[in-house]
Amino acid sequence: MTPAHRNEHDQAEIRLLGLILMQSMSIGLAVGIFDTGIWLRHTDPFVNGMTYAMGAFAIQGLAYYVFKMFFQQGMDEKARIAQMERGRRNRSSAMSQTFEQRRQDMELRMQETQLDQELRWLEHNPGQVPPWLQQRATGPATNISDFNPTIPAHGNSEEQALELGLSFDVEEEPKRGTDGKFKKQED
Repeated sequence: MTPAHRNEHDQAEIRLLGLILMQSMSIGLAVGIFDTGIWLRHTDPFVNGMTYAMGAFAIQGLAYYVFKMFFQQGMDEKARIAQMERGRRNRSSAMSQTFEQRRQDMELRMQETQLDQELRWLEHNPGQVPPWLQQRATGPATNISDFNPTIPAHGNSEEQALELGLSFDVEEEPKRGTDGKFKKQED
C-alpha cells in the first residue's frame, strides 16, 4: 500500500469512527430523554420511535453543520498550505537540479574549448613542445626550493648545550630514606 493510499484509508477510518461515535451519543441521548420522560411521552411506541429518530437526525445534522463550519475549513486550509509547501519544495529541487545540470554543461564546454585551442596550437606548431607542458615540467618560476634563508650572524654565548630536562649522561639513583620513600631534593 502506498503512503498516499494508506493516508486516505486512515482518514476514512477516522470518519467512520466519528460517525459511529456520533450515532452512539445520539442514541444514548434519546434513550436518556425518553427514560426521564422530558420530551413527548406517547403511548404508541411507533410514534415515539419516529419522533426520537427525527430528533437524532436533527442533532446529527446540527453537529455535522457545526463541524463543517468550524473544523473543516481549518483542516482544508492546513491541507492547502501543506500542498503549497510540497509544491514549493518540488520546484526548488527542480531548480537546483537544473542549475547543477547547467553548471556541469558549462564546465564541459569550457574543457572542450580548452582542448580545441590546444589541438589548434598543436596543428599550427608541429614538433614543438606546448608551453603548458613546458610549464608543468619545469614548475612555476617561484619554487619553494628557491628559499635560502641567511645563516644567523650572532654566535652562541654558551659553551655547552642547553639541558631541557632530560639528560642522557650518567644518571644518579634517586635517594631514598629509611622508610623507602624518596627524599626531597635540595638545591
